[in-house]
Amino acid sequence: MSLLKQFTRILLVSFLGEVLHFLLPLPVPASVYGLILMLIFLCTGLIQVEQVRQAAGFLIEIMPVMFIPASVGLTEAWPSLKPVLGPVAATTLLTTVLVMTVTGVVTQFVIRRKKEGQ
Repeated sequence: MSLLKQFTRILLVSFLGEVLHFLLPLPVPASVYGLILMLIFLCTGLIQVEQVRQAAGFLIEIMPVMFIPASVGLTEAWPSLKPVLGPVAATTLLTTVLVMTVTGVVTQFVIRRKKEGQ
């Protein structure tokens, strides 16, 4: 299937996420609505994985490039960020360790439970 058709499907789901964000008065970003819609469409078979595989793979490969504008924006906001750098760095470090720990514990729990069920 052509990449253009695959990108069109992904963009259509993203657009539906934008529409939901506009219609629903919830503090949820449009991108999250789009991801949830894509998950629903993939799980229900409305969209087959093969219908978006190549385009999704390409988008994942270039994902680091997408962070460059945000990084440049942070450098421009340095005067505002400098006074809160310590607390932000500490919070980031603490929450990263917390997320890694919780993920590891949950993964070990699931693996043990799966082994017991066999």
